Amino acid sequence: MAKRDPEKTARNKVIQAMTAELKGLLPRALELAPAEKEQSLHGRYGGKHAEFIDIKHAVIQTPEHFVALWLRGYMNYLRQLEAKKGFYAQESSYYKNFIALQQNPEVWAYVELFLKRTFLRDYEALARTRPTVERSTIWIGQNKASYGLLVTPRFAHGNWENDKSEIRHFPKDYWTIGHILQTGLVIPFKDQRINFPDVDSYLTFFQHVLVRNSGSKHEAEVAERYAKFVQDSPNPENVPLLIPELRYAGINDQHVHRLDFCVIDPFTMNRVGFELSPWSMHGKLTGIQGLTQKRINEMAQANFENEMKKMKAYFKEHEIYALIFTDADLQTPDAVFANIAHYLLPEKAAQQLQLNIRDEFLAFKL
Repeated sequence: MAKRDPEKTARNKVIQAMTAELKGLLPRALELAPAEKEQSLHGRYGGKHAEFIDIKHAVIQTPEHFVALWLRGYMNYLRQLEAKKGFYAQESSYYKNFIALQQNPEVWAYVELFLKRTFLRDYEALARTRPTVERSTIWIGQNKASYGLLVTPRFAHGNWENDKSEIRHFPKDYWTIGHILQTGLVIPFKDQRINFPDVDSYLTFFQHVLVRNSGSKHEAEVAERYAKFVQDSPNPENVPLLIPELRYAGINDQHVHRLDFCVIDPFTMNRVGFELSPWSMHGKLTGIQGLTQKRINEMAQANFENEMKKMKAYFKEHEIYALIFTDADLQTPDAVFANIAHYLLPEKAAQQLQLNIRDEFLAFKL
Protein backbone atom coordinates (compact mmCIF):
# COMPACT_ATOMS: atom_id res chain seq x y z
CA MET A 1 0.00 0.00 0.00
CA ALA A 2 1.40 3.38 -1.02
CA LYS A 3 2.33 5.65 1.87
CA ARG A 4 0.33 8.80 2.35
CA ASP A 5 2.14 11.86 1.05
CA PRO A 6 2.93 13.99 4.14
CA GLU A 7 3.21 17.10 1.97
CA LYS A 8 -0.29 16.59 0.58
CA THR A 9 -1.66 15.89 4.07
CA ALA A 10 -0.18 19.13 5.39
CA ARG A 11 -1.55 21.02 2.38
CA ASN A 12 -5.05 19.66 3.01
CA LYS A 13 -4.91 20.86 6.62
CA VAL A 14 -4.02 24.36 5.44
CA ILE A 15 -6.90 24.28 2.94
CA GLN A 16 -9.34 23.27 5.69
CA ALA A 17 -8.15 26.15 7.87
CA MET A 18 -8.54 28.58 4.96
CA THR A 19 -12.09 27.35 4.32
CA ALA A 20 -13.00 27.99 7.95
CA GLU A 21 -11.50 31.48 7.79
CA LEU A 22 -13.34 32.26 4.55
CA LYS A 23 -16.67 31.42 6.20
CA GLY A 24 -15.98 34.05 8.84
CA LEU A 25 -15.07 36.70 6.23
CA LEU A 26 -17.93 35.89 3.85
CA PRO A 27 -20.86 37.95 5.27
CA ARG A 28 -18.95 41.26 5.20
CA ALA A 29 -17.48 40.52 1.75
CA LEU A 30 -20.96 39.81 0.35
CA GLU A 31 -22.25 43.07 1.78
CA LEU A 32 -19.46 45.23 0.37
CA ALA A 33 -18.89 43.55 -3.01
CA PRO A 34 -21.96 43.54 -3.24
CA ALA A 35 -22.99 40.00 -4.14
CA GLU A 36 -26.09 37.97 -3.39
CA LYS A 37 -24.42 34.72 -2.45
CA GLU A 38 -21.09 32.95 -2.12
CA GLN A 39 -21.22 31.39 -5.61
CA SER A 40 -21.71 34.82 -7.20
CA LEU A 41 -18.72 36.24 -5.38
CA HIS A 42 -16.55 33.31 -6.38
CA GLY A 43 -17.72 33.60 -9.97
CA ARG A 44 -16.73 37.27 -10.12
CA TYR A 45 -13.18 36.70 -8.98
CA GLY A 46 -12.18 33.08 -8.71
CA GLY A 47 -13.79 32.10 -12.00
CA LYS A 48 -11.53 34.49 -13.91
CA HIS A 49 -8.06 33.17 -13.14
CA ALA A 50 -7.80 31.28 -16.44
CA GLU A 51 -8.42 34.60 -18.24
CA PHE A 52 -5.78 36.48 -16.27
CA ILE A 53 -3.04 33.81 -16.01
CA ASP A 54 -1.51 31.68 -18.73
CA ILE A 55 -2.42 28.52 -16.84
CA LYS A 56 -1.31 26.25 -19.66
CA HIS A 57 2.32 27.37 -19.53
CA ALA A 58 2.89 29.17 -16.22
CA VAL A 59 4.72 27.30 -13.47
CA ILE A 60 3.47 28.80 -10.21
CA GLN A 61 5.37 27.96 -7.05
CA THR A 62 3.54 29.67 -4.18
CA PRO A 63 0.09 31.05 -3.28
CA GLU A 64 1.61 34.55 -3.26
CA HIS A 65 2.95 33.99 -6.77
CA PHE A 66 -0.53 32.92 -7.91
CA VAL A 67 -2.16 36.04 -6.42
CA ALA A 68 0.48 38.31 -7.98
CA LEU A 69 0.02 36.79 -11.44
CA TRP A 70 -3.75 37.06 -11.06
CA LEU A 71 -3.58 40.76 -10.12
CA ARG A 72 -1.17 41.61 -12.91
CA GLY A 73 -3.28 39.68 -15.37
CA TYR A 74 -6.41 41.46 -14.17
CA MET A 75 -4.82 44.89 -14.60
CA ASN A 76 -3.49 43.99 -18.06
CA TYR A 77 -6.95 42.78 -19.03
CA LEU A 78 -8.46 46.11 -17.97
CA ARG A 79 -5.85 48.02 -19.95
CA GLN A 80 -6.66 45.99 -23.04
CA LEU A 81 -10.36 46.61 -22.42
CA GLU A 82 -9.75 50.35 -22.24
CA ALA A 83 -7.78 50.24 -25.49
CA LYS A 84 -10.80 48.65 -27.18
CA LYS A 85 -13.68 50.51 -25.52
CA GLY A 86 -12.15 53.73 -24.23
CA PHE A 87 -14.19 55.42 -21.52
CA TYR A 88 -16.84 52.68 -21.70
CA ALA A 89 -14.39 50.21 -20.21
CA GLN A 90 -15.22 51.75 -16.83
CA GLU A 91 -18.79 50.55 -17.27
CA SER A 92 -17.76 46.91 -17.59
CA SER A 93 -18.41 44.43 -14.80
CA TYR A 94 -14.68 43.60 -14.82
CA TYR A 95 -13.77 47.16 -13.89
CA LYS A 96 -16.54 47.54 -11.31
CA ASN A 97 -15.52 44.29 -9.66
CA PHE A 98 -11.91 45.47 -9.58
CA ILE A 99 -12.86 48.78 -7.92
CA ALA A 100 -14.89 46.89 -5.28
CA LEU A 101 -11.81 44.81 -4.62
CA GLN A 102 -9.52 47.83 -4.52
CA GLN A 103 -11.64 50.04 -2.29
CA ASN A 104 -12.81 47.51 0.30
CA PRO A 105 -10.13 45.85 2.43
CA GLU A 106 -12.66 43.25 3.60
CA VAL A 107 -13.40 42.20 0.02
CA TRP A 108 -9.69 42.09 -0.77
CA ALA A 109 -8.98 39.96 2.31
CA TYR A 110 -11.64 37.48 1.24
CA VAL A 111 -10.59 37.30 -2.42
CA GLU A 112 -6.88 37.06 -1.62
CA LEU A 113 -7.50 34.14 0.73
CA PHE A 114 -9.87 32.54 -1.76
CA LEU A 115 -7.24 32.74 -4.50
CA LYS A 116 -4.58 31.24 -2.26
CA ARG A 117 -6.90 28.36 -1.45
CA THR A 118 -7.59 27.91 -5.17
CA PHE A 119 -3.86 27.60 -5.78
CA LEU A 120 -3.40 25.02 -3.04
CA ARG A 121 -6.33 22.98 -4.32
CA ASP A 122 -4.78 22.93 -7.80
CA TYR A 123 -1.20 22.79 -6.59
CA GLU A 124 -0.26 19.55 -8.35
CA ALA A 125 -1.20 20.99 -11.74
CA LEU A 126 -0.03 24.59 -11.23
CA ALA A 127 3.30 24.21 -9.42
CA ARG A 128 4.93 21.55 -11.54
CA THR A 129 7.18 22.07 -14.51
CA ARG A 130 5.46 20.33 -17.39
CA PRO A 131 7.02 18.72 -20.42
CA THR A 132 6.34 20.54 -23.65
CA VAL A 133 4.18 18.77 -26.21
CA GLU A 134 7.33 18.12 -28.26
CA ARG A 135 9.05 16.56 -25.24
CA SER A 136 6.07 14.46 -24.13
CA THR A 137 6.83 11.43 -26.29
CA ILE A 138 9.86 9.16 -25.93
CA TRP A 139 10.69 6.15 -28.09
CA ILE A 140 12.97 3.48 -26.69
CA GLY A 141 14.30 0.04 -27.60
CA GLN A 142 15.98 -1.88 -30.38
CA ASN A 143 15.14 -1.84 -34.08
CA LYS A 144 11.92 -3.78 -34.70
CA ALA A 145 11.35 -3.86 -30.94
CA SER A 146 10.63 -0.25 -30.02
CA TYR A 147 8.14 1.10 -27.51
CA GLY A 148 6.68 4.52 -26.82
CA LEU A 149 6.43 6.25 -23.47
CA LEU A 150 3.96 9.15 -23.56
CA VAL A 151 2.32 11.33 -20.92
CA THR A 152 -1.33 11.16 -21.96
CA PRO A 153 -1.34 8.54 -24.72
CA ARG A 154 -4.20 8.06 -27.14
CA PHE A 155 -4.30 6.21 -30.44
CA ALA A 156 -5.34 8.43 -33.34
CA HIS A 157 -4.71 8.61 -37.10
CA GLY A 158 -2.85 5.31 -37.11
CA ASN A 159 -0.36 6.01 -34.33
CA TRP A 160 0.04 7.23 -30.78
CA GLU A 161 -0.09 10.86 -29.67
CA ASN A 162 -0.58 12.80 -26.45
CA ASP A 163 -3.85 14.36 -25.44
CA LYS A 164 -2.32 17.83 -25.18
CA SER A 165 -5.10 19.27 -23.03
CA GLU A 166 -4.50 16.70 -20.29
CA ILE A 167 -0.71 16.88 -19.94
CA ARG A 168 -1.03 19.47 -17.17
CA HIS A 169 -3.43 17.25 -15.21
CA PHE A 170 -1.34 14.08 -15.35
CA PRO A 171 -1.80 12.52 -11.87
CA LYS A 172 1.72 11.15 -11.39
CA ASP A 173 5.13 12.77 -11.32
CA TYR A 174 6.37 12.86 -14.90
CA TRP A 175 8.91 10.27 -16.05
CA THR A 176 8.82 8.23 -12.84
CA ILE A 177 7.92 4.63 -12.02
CA GLY A 178 4.44 5.93 -11.20
CA HIS A 179 4.29 7.47 -14.67
CA ILE A 180 4.89 4.18 -16.48
CA LEU A 181 2.44 2.34 -14.22
CA GLN A 182 -0.15 4.94 -15.24
CA THR A 183 0.48 4.89 -18.99
CA GLY A 184 2.27 1.66 -19.81
CA LEU A 185 4.35 1.41 -22.98
CA VAL A 186 2.68 1.74 -26.37
CA ILE A 187 3.37 -0.27 -29.51
CA PRO A 188 4.12 1.95 -32.52
CA PHE A 189 1.40 2.06 -35.20
CA LYS A 190 -0.80 -0.41 -33.30
CA ASP A 191 -3.61 0.27 -30.87
CA GLN A 192 -1.89 -1.86 -28.27
CA ARG A 193 0.02 -1.15 -25.13
CA ILE A 194 1.87 -3.07 -22.46
CA ASN A 195 0.51 -2.28 -19.01
CA PHE A 196 2.21 -2.97 -15.70
CA PRO A 197 -0.03 -3.74 -12.71
CA ASP A 198 2.69 -3.07 -10.14
CA VAL A 199 6.28 -1.98 -9.65
CA ASP A 200 7.74 -5.49 -9.75
CA SER A 201 6.09 -6.32 -13.07
CA TYR A 202 7.65 -3.24 -14.66
CA LEU A 203 11.09 -3.94 -13.20
CA THR A 204 10.96 -7.49 -14.58
CA PHE A 205 10.13 -6.16 -18.04
CA PHE A 206 12.80 -3.47 -17.69
CA GLN A 207 15.55 -5.95 -16.86
CA HIS A 208 14.64 -8.95 -18.96
CA VAL A 209 13.18 -7.34 -22.07
CA LEU A 210 14.26 -3.71 -22.48
CA VAL A 211 17.83 -4.05 -21.19
CA ARG A 212 18.49 -7.71 -21.91
CA ASN A 213 17.83 -7.17 -25.63
CA SER A 214 20.77 -4.78 -25.80
CA GLY A 215 23.14 -7.67 -25.11
CA SER A 216 25.32 -5.45 -22.90
CA LYS A 217 26.60 -7.00 -19.70
CA HIS A 218 27.34 -3.51 -18.32
CA GLU A 219 23.77 -2.32 -18.94
CA ALA A 220 22.48 -5.47 -17.25
CA GLU A 221 24.61 -4.73 -14.18
CA VAL A 222 23.22 -1.20 -13.97
CA ALA A 223 19.65 -2.46 -14.50
CA GLU A 224 20.03 -4.99 -11.67
CA ARG A 225 21.16 -2.29 -9.26
CA TYR A 226 18.41 0.08 -10.40
CA ALA A 227 15.74 -2.55 -9.73
CA LYS A 228 17.04 -3.02 -6.19
CA PHE A 229 17.23 0.75 -5.70
CA VAL A 230 13.55 1.10 -6.65
CA GLN A 231 12.44 -1.85 -4.52
CA ASP A 232 14.31 -0.47 -1.49
CA SER A 233 12.84 3.01 -1.92
CA PRO A 234 10.18 4.07 0.63
CA ASN A 235 8.11 5.39 -2.31
CA PRO A 236 9.02 3.33 -5.39
CA GLU A 237 6.51 5.10 -7.64
CA ASN A 238 8.26 8.42 -7.04
CA VAL A 239 11.64 7.18 -8.28
CA PRO A 240 12.58 8.62 -11.69
CA LEU A 241 12.68 6.15 -14.54
CA LEU A 242 16.04 4.93 -15.73
CA ILE A 243 15.02 5.10 -19.38
CA PRO A 244 16.90 2.49 -21.44
CA GLU A 245 17.89 2.59 -25.10
CA LEU A 246 16.58 6.09 -25.81
CA ARG A 247 16.29 6.41 -29.57
CA TYR A 248 17.90 9.53 -30.97
CA ALA A 249 15.64 9.65 -34.06
CA GLY A 250 12.52 8.61 -32.20
CA ILE A 251 10.20 6.18 -33.90
CA ASN A 252 12.15 6.01 -37.18
CA ASP A 253 13.58 2.57 -37.89
CA GLN A 254 16.71 4.05 -39.41
CA HIS A 255 17.87 5.87 -36.31
CA VAL A 256 21.38 7.13 -35.83
CA HIS A 257 22.06 6.36 -32.19
CA ARG A 258 20.60 5.00 -28.98
CA LEU A 259 21.56 6.33 -25.58
CA ASP A 260 22.18 3.55 -23.05
CA PHE A 261 20.23 5.22 -20.24
CA CYS A 262 18.57 8.55 -19.52
CA VAL A 263 16.98 10.14 -16.45
CA ILE A 264 14.55 13.06 -16.62
CA ASP A 265 14.15 15.10 -13.45
CA PRO A 266 10.38 15.09 -12.75
CA PHE A 267 10.49 18.57 -11.24
CA THR A 268 12.77 20.48 -13.60
CA MET A 269 12.49 18.36 -16.79
CA ASN A 270 16.30 18.45 -17.02
CA ARG A 271 17.71 15.42 -18.82
CA VAL A 272 20.95 13.58 -18.23
CA GLY A 273 22.18 10.58 -20.19
CA PHE A 274 24.55 7.75 -19.33
CA GLU A 275 26.67 6.06 -21.95
CA LEU A 276 28.54 2.87 -21.05
CA SER A 277 31.47 2.90 -23.46
CA PRO A 278 33.89 0.01 -23.17
CA TRP A 279 36.84 0.20 -25.55
CA SER A 280 35.84 -3.07 -27.24
CA MET A 281 32.60 -1.50 -28.52
CA HIS A 282 33.41 2.15 -29.03
CA GLY A 283 37.13 2.49 -29.60
CA LYS A 284 38.83 -0.72 -30.57
CA LEU A 285 40.23 -0.81 -34.08
CA THR A 286 40.12 -4.00 -36.14
CA GLY A 287 41.60 -4.97 -39.49
CA ILE A 288 44.68 -2.82 -39.02
CA GLN A 289 47.30 -5.37 -40.03
CA GLY A 290 49.56 -3.92 -42.68
CA LEU A 291 48.28 -0.37 -42.22
CA THR A 292 50.61 2.55 -41.67
CA GLN A 293 50.68 4.33 -38.33
CA LYS A 294 49.23 7.37 -40.06
CA ARG A 295 46.24 5.39 -41.30
CA ILE A 296 45.71 3.81 -37.88
CA ASN A 297 45.75 7.25 -36.28
CA GLU A 298 43.22 8.49 -38.84
CA MET A 299 40.91 5.57 -38.02
CA ALA A 300 41.27 6.19 -34.29
CA GLN A 301 40.49 9.86 -34.79
CA ALA A 302 37.44 8.98 -36.88
CA ASN A 303 36.24 6.68 -34.09
CA PHE A 304 36.68 9.43 -31.53
CA GLU A 305 34.99 12.03 -33.74
CA ASN A 306 32.02 9.72 -34.25
CA GLU A 307 31.54 9.28 -30.50
CA MET A 308 31.80 13.00 -29.87
CA LYS A 309 29.38 13.70 -32.73
CA LYS A 310 26.86 11.44 -31.05
CA MET A 311 27.20 13.21 -27.70
CA LYS A 312 26.92 16.63 -29.33
CA ALA A 313 23.85 15.54 -31.25
CA TYR A 314 22.07 14.41 -28.08
CA PHE A 315 22.82 17.72 -26.44
CA LYS A 316 21.90 19.86 -29.45
CA GLU A 317 18.73 18.05 -30.46
CA HIS A 318 17.45 16.77 -27.12
CA GLU A 319 19.23 18.90 -24.49
CA ILE A 320 20.66 15.75 -22.96
CA TYR A 321 24.09 16.03 -21.40
CA ALA A 322 25.60 12.55 -21.32
CA LEU A 323 28.02 11.15 -18.75
CA ILE A 324 30.38 8.60 -20.29
CA PHE A 325 31.66 5.61 -18.34
CA THR A 326 34.75 3.97 -19.85
CA ASP A 327 36.53 0.67 -19.16
CA ALA A 328 38.17 1.93 -15.97
CA ASP A 329 34.77 2.96 -14.60
CA LEU A 330 32.99 -0.19 -15.71
CA GLN A 331 35.30 -2.40 -13.67
CA THR A 332 33.36 -1.26 -10.57
CA PRO A 333 29.62 -1.37 -11.42
CA ASP A 334 28.66 -0.30 -7.89
CA ALA A 335 30.54 2.96 -8.38
CA VAL A 336 28.95 3.45 -11.80
CA PHE A 337 25.49 3.06 -10.35
CA ALA A 338 26.33 5.33 -7.41
CA ASN A 339 26.97 8.09 -9.95
CA ILE A 340 23.65 7.38 -11.66
CA ALA A 341 21.76 7.14 -8.35
CA HIS A 342 22.60 10.78 -7.64
CA TYR A 343 20.13 11.69 -10.38
CA LEU A 344 17.45 9.36 -9.03
CA LEU A 345 16.98 11.49 -5.91
CA PRO A 346 15.66 14.80 -7.25
CA GLU A 347 14.32 17.38 -4.84
CA LYS A 348 11.53 19.83 -5.37
CA ALA A 349 12.94 23.32 -5.57
CA ALA A 350 11.52 25.61 -2.93
CA GLN A 351 11.31 28.87 -4.80
CA GLN A 352 11.01 31.93 -2.60
CA LEU A 353 9.39 34.81 -4.45
CA GLN A 354 9.26 38.39 -3.27
CA LEU A 355 6.39 39.91 -5.21
CA ASN A 356 5.52 43.48 -4.33
CA ILE A 357 2.25 43.84 -6.18
CA ARG A 358 0.01 45.35 -3.48
CA ASP A 359 1.02 48.99 -4.09
CA GLU A 360 0.50 48.63 -7.83
CA PHE A 361 -2.92 47.14 -7.19
CA LEU A 362 -4.03 49.94 -4.84
CA ALA A 363 -2.83 52.65 -7.23
CA PHE A 364 -4.37 51.18 -10.38
CA LYS A 365 -6.97 53.17 -12.29
CA LEU A 366 -8.05 53.64 -15.88
